[in-house]
Amino acid sequence: MSRPLFPESTPAIAAKRKALAPKQLEAWQTFSHTVFADGALPEKIKHLIAVAVAHTTQCPYCIHGHTRAALRTGATEEQIMEAIWVAAEMRSGAAYAHSALAIDEMEHSAQHA
Repeated sequence: MSRPLFPESTPAIAAKRKALAPKQLEAWQTFSHTVFADGALPEKIKHLIAVAVAHTTQCPYCIHGHTRAALRTGATEEQIMEAIWVAAEMRSGAAYAHSALAIDEMEHSAQHA
């Protein structure tokens, strides 16, 4: 039987993570709670941003967790999908913008051929 590519995050995994680096986990949890607390941006908007970023970084755990959190804080399914489309545009936009590097290299190579 093969193992899943992304195993479910279980209480046993969480306990081992905590046992292996308790101070780091505590610091990270404090940081995370601080980042996602209401501030200049409300928590819902922060989770929508996180949904978009998670799709850009392609973190399945982040996608699940922040989609769940966005829904819990009042985001609609339409808002979540729009955030995902923003991520898709940013990722494809980066590829388009970085084509300048390839064009520059092609011109440089042609001049020095």
